[in-house]
Amino acid sequence: MQKDDVKRCSWATTDLYKEYHDKEWGKPAHDDNKLFEMLILEGMQAGLSWITILNKRDAFREAFDNFDYKKIALYDDSKIEELMQDKGIIRNRAKINSAVINAKRFIKIQEQYGSFDSFIWSYVDNKPICNHFCNESEIPSKTPLSDQISKDLKKLGFKFVGSTIIYAYMQAIGIVNDHVKNCFLYEE
Repeated sequence: MQKDDVKRCSWATTDLYKEYHDKEWGKPAHDDNKLFEMLILEGMQAGLSWITILNKRDAFREAFDNFDYKKIALYDDSKIEELMQDKGIIRNRAKINSAVINAKRFIKIQEQYGSFDSFIWSYVDNKPICNHFCNESEIPSKTPLSDQISKDLKKLGFKFVGSTIIYAYMQAIGIVNDHVKNCFLYEE
């Protein structure tokens, strides 16, 4: 089978989308660095398309110290101003500030639970939710579980963690597998 003949979820149309779809989306992630990166990127996406974020991902990694949450938690006003001038990233002050706030909250969760991985995966008893949708129009933008996680994260002081963002996050880190039935990754 040629690479172009592979059946994917219909949104995976560009090379960048295909690479993300095939290698990351819906695959369980347990590394705290990866979990933090995806949380920040999903928040940055609010109001924008995911392809915009994927196109800027390398610039985000460079600007945000490779998503090292320990470094980001220490960002001061001058670093935030520097980020506001970086044309390679989303220059939204509220979103940039949320990355700093969320880094601090992320560390607090690690202190309490041993890892963010333990915290976030506890919502599903460490077992991904595998949905069985025939097409993307059936996939919800949020669920009662994303509502609960969003509510809990907000109580803990996180920003840009609304239910829709959290559901996209759950898909990105593999807590939810929403590959449609005709996608070659559905069985995984």
